Amino acid sequence: MTKDEMHADLRRWAAPLSILPAMMTNRRMVAINNAVADRLLVGRDLKGLDCRTVEVPSSGGTHRIRTRVYRPADHDGPLPVLVYVHGGGYITGNPEMSGTFIKRFVGTRPCMVVAPAYRRAHDAAFPAGFDDCWDVLTWVRDNAEVLGSNDRAVAVGGHSAGGGLTAALSLKARDTGAVDIGFQMPLYPMIDDTQPDDPSREVQAPVWNTDANRAGWAAYLADLRRMGEAIPPYAAPARATDLSGLPPTITFVGTAEPFHLETVAYVEGLRAAGVEVAFREYEGCFHAFEASVPRADVSRDAQDFTYATFGEFHDRYLTG
Repeated sequence: MTKDEMHADLRRWAAPLSILPAMMTNRRMVAINNAVADRLLVGRDLKGLDCRTVEVPSSGGTHRIRTRVYRPADHDGPLPVLVYVHGGGYITGNPEMSGTFIKRFVGTRPCMVVAPAYRRAHDAAFPAGFDDCWDVLTWVRDNAEVLGSNDRAVAVGGHSAGGGLTAALSLKARDTGAVDIGFQMPLYPMIDDTQPDDPSREVQAPVWNTDANRAGWAAYLADLRRMGEAIPPYAAPARATDLSGLPPTITFVGTAEPFHLETVAYVEGLRAAGVEVAFREYEGCFHAFEASVPRADVSRDAQDFTYATFGEFHDRYLTG
């Protein structure tokens, strides 16, 4: 896409942010990025919040899942829980990199945020990351007294790949009845593994493009593809044919990113199934624009939409 096709608020940032997709297609660069981010960020607390790390046992008993727990420092009583899943194309990232999001969620409504450091796809392909997130979600369900959470429904949310994992968790919660999810926030979610192979949806834009998307899906689905197995909806939620019974949903997406059409299709499917959806599209905006150019007017609008709607859904579906 050309700069003229981008939202005017974002054009000046197109060139510096265009280097990011190339980094994500290089496995060595991804490994370096993860090592640096882990060294600099892991264990970093957020000012004004009570922060701690817990080690959640995996359901298979093979490992423990490093999980960050955040709560307002000035609140002693039981709190609703948001299980927040970080993004990173399934191949990069950690919970601490989402500190800005987490702090604002807690500041919007008093709540506890539980954020798993799930296994990244170059270390372990699907279902590893998904299983880690599910284990943390069910651990939250079973440990309300230890956590200091209330026993009402939890919310689940995340950006990008974290949004994809959010949608997958909501599917499994509905299918199994194991967890009562009050609402979900799959924000510009990475949910459709067929996008990179569809020429009509080719997107070359800053931050995350079709080439990076191809690399992310290749790593995440590597074991399934190697064994010739079908891709299940828990891996790529866009493959789900029945969206009925899913929780109320908050999401937004820019029109100039690979996840635009799949997000729109997901929203349309949810609405057709009778699910309440709060949704906005942002014309000419690339992936994660509200995080990478946070002071732009269009970014502030997307931020305000996210947190205002989170507050509304929190009041209606977690504490109402």
